[in-house]
Amino acid sequence: MLEVGTKAPDFELPDQNGELHSLKDYRGKKVILYFYPKDNTPGCTKQACGFSDRIVKIQEKGAVVIGVSKDSVASHKKFEEKNGLKFTLLSDPEQKTLEAYDVWKEKKNYGKVYMGIVRTTYLIDEEGIIRKANDKVKAALDPEKMLGELE
Repeated sequence: MLEVGTKAPDFELPDQNGELHSLKDYRGKKVILYFYPKDNTPGCTKQACGFSDRIVKIQEKGAVVIGVSKDSVASHKKFEEKNGLKFTLLSDPEQKTLEAYDVWKEKKNYGKVYMGIVRTTYLIDEEGIIRKANDKVKAALDPEKMLGELE
């Protein structure tokens, strides 16, 4: 996980509509940048819907939400449409941004060891500095917690 107080790495990734986004596009706004393992899985769906349900309050506080996984643009589009998501989902199949943000790590599940995304949420300020970092994310609770961090 990246350290609080450090400059957030820039990126350029396509969203669910194939349009490119970079972190510098969001200068002047707070960014809730969250990394999640997979579209259309129970935890990831709860987390995404939680952010979507709170998007107006988040925007009122001068912030945007951006979700990132290694799923394809097409997968993100289906995920967005199925759940009525109201924020940007970025696709990083080459894992460059996942590695830059230190979320691509060795994981263990039922004794099996594999590489995957550790669910992590960063709050980045208007100048591109990391203000909060959490890699012990509880998917269902994260959106409310991050809304509170914007106070």
